Amino acid sequence: MDTAVKYDIEVIKDEARQLISKGLVNRQQSIYTLCRYIPNRDWPAFELELERNEFLLRDRIIDLLSHEDWEED
Repeated sequence: MDTAVKYDIEVIKDEARQLISKGLVNRQQSIYTLCRYIPNRDWPAFELELERNEFLLRDRIIDLLSHEDWEED
């Protein structure tokens, strides 16, 4: 039985935004930092989707969030 979650790049971006808004990670940390918040069984699918979209684990989270909407400026 395969219980791994299927990740697409938009789900990954949303997950990163939520972690940033909760203050658990910041935009300057590497994408690899997100692995602490992804279940071990899901990490291979998560990493594969990043690779498909030409992201490296050493890239910054802000690179993943190429466009953000600001409510206050």
